[in-house]
This record gives sequence, structure tokens and C-alpha cells, in this order.
Amino acid sequence: MGRGYNLLFILVTFLLVAAVTAQGNGGSSRGVGQRPRVGFYGNRCRNVESIVTSVVRAHVLSNPANAPGILRMHFHDCFVRGCDGSVLIAGNNTERTAGPNRSLRGFEAIEEAKTRLEAECPGVVSCADILTLAARDAVVLTGGQGWRVPLGRLDGRISQASDVVLPGPNDAVDKQKRDFAAKTLNTLDLVTLVGGHTIGTAGCGLVRGRFFNFNGTGQPDPSIDPSFVPLVQARCPQNGDATARVDLDAGSAGRFDTSFLSNVRTSRVVLQSDLVLWNDAETRAIIERLLGLRRPSLRFGAEFGNSMVKMSLIEVKTGSDGEIRRVCSAIN
Repeated sequence: MGRGYNLLFILVTFLLVAAVTAQGNGGSSRGVGQRPRVGFYGNRCRNVESIVTSVVRAHVLSNPANAPGILRMHFHDCFVRGCDGSVLIAGNNTERTAGPNRSLRGFEAIEEAKTRLEAECPGVVSCADILTLAARDAVVLTGGQGWRVPLGRLDGRISQASDVVLPGPNDAVDKQKRDFAAKTLNTLDLVTLVGGHTIGTAGCGLVRGRFFNFNGTGQPDPSIDPSFVPLVQARCPQNGDATARVDLDAGSAGRFDTSFLSNVRTSRVVLQSDLVLWNDAETRAIIERLLGLRRPSLRFGAEFGNSMVKMSLIEVKTGSDGEIRRVCSAIN
């Protein structure tokens, strides 16, 4: 009797501690080291995906630039301290203040989705998961193929501008491969995710040098299609507004498709890091397969979804590593 009572006491105590721990993590019920999975929230927040989709749709309709903005924000989040929503935190010297992040768009959409989810299922859905879902929705709303999103990330508690080191617009292919490999992403992932440049724009100040004074020559980059040069020069005059924007995918910037990869093939892209993908045998072969020019061919929509899922699992926070923020712009 005494032994049975002691075992019962130990079991009840364990369950109470587990419940308190879950409550301390925002009621997340995430086990230590548990990986995100599809359908994670279940009955605890049945409408999580539909709520995020409706909010993102409204923000994209009101400003189409929010679609590529949210997609880019997710990439910038995952490549710095993992996919933990740290890019969403506001304040001095946070990731949002770093140079590459100052032009990010879509923060309002994430905050609105969080507000609505807190009203329906308070303390359950992380900002990191909201951003991951929103990135998928941004692709679908611009004509891309959807994918099932694993959920169950926690929000990070650290956001420092000094941590923001991202692949750059002038990077050579080998450096891009190393940067992606460091995040457990292979060369197929690299090419496919860069294909996300099919939507969005770049600042003229970022690209103008290649079209007027490449490497100090006083001439455009000779590897660019000559017929493309005057089009970009007209959009981004040499002494014009550096903050003006130019399409990353000439002729199809608002549509998620393979047009950008075709433009890489014909040297009609504005970023040096995009153009050089055609000059490397490995990345060139992948582009050809994604365009159906080489066998076995690859379906861009399906491959993009696969690579996005892989990226969304980079260094995720689970267990005691994170929290469920009450608002996405501040830690609890």
C-alpha cells in the first residue's frame, strides 16, 4: 500500500511539473527536441492556417510588394539564428535594423495574424510559425504551388543586428554553395530558392554599378545581354534615386513562375549572384532541369516547396529553447 501510494505520488508530481513547464512555454506542449510536424496544433488552434492565409491575402491585395517581402523576410529569418521569428523583433540593434533587413516588408501582416490568433487561441501559435505559413501563402497568392508546412517552432529570445550575415548580391557561386551548405541546404536547394526571385524587386543603388561602371571599367558588365542594359539604365539612371526599385524578374515580377530562371539563362537579370549561376556547370544543369531542357527534368513548384520545408527547419527552437511571444515584435 505504501509503495503503491509513493509511486502514485511520484506520477502525479511528474505530471504537475510537466504541465507547469508547458504553461511556462506559452502552453505549447512542445517536447524537448521535438521537430515541427504537419498538423501540430490540431484542436488547440484548428483555424491557424486559414487565419494566416486570410490576413496575408488582404495585405498582398492592398500592396502586392508584401508577397515578395514576406518571402524574403522568412529567408532572412532562417539564415540568422534559425527560423525563430527573431527578425520580427523591433528595437535598437535588433536584426530588423541591420542593413540587409531595412527594406523588408510585411511586418504588419505578421502582427495582424498574431493578433487574430491570440484572440482565437491565446498563447498557442508562435510568430515563427506564422511567418513560415505566411511565406507559403505569399507564393500561392502570386500563382505558385502550395506545400504542407510543418509547424511547432518556438520563438527565439535573441535578436542582434551583429548576427546578420547573409548571402550577398555579388557573391560567386562557390560562396553561395558554402553559405547554403552551412545551413544544411544543397545546391539544388540553392538554385531552387534563388528561383524565388521570380517575384520582387531590388534597389537601384544595389545593382546600378553593373550597368554603368562594372569593376571600375566605366562600362556595363559584358556578361549581361546587351539589349537588357538600356532597359535597366532607364529604370535606374546613373545619378538617379538609389532607393528606386527594379524588377528581379523582368517581364514577370508579380507572377511566381520559371520566368526568372529563363532570364538567368539569357543573362537578363539584375543581380550578379543570380547571373553567375548560369556559368557554373552544376547550377547550370539544375536550371536546365527546372526549365525542362535537360533530363531528368524537375518541377519547379514541387522542388521549391521541398526546399522551403528544408529551410524552415533550420535551427528551430523547441522545448526550453524558446517561447510563444504575445506580440511578434517583442520578447515576453
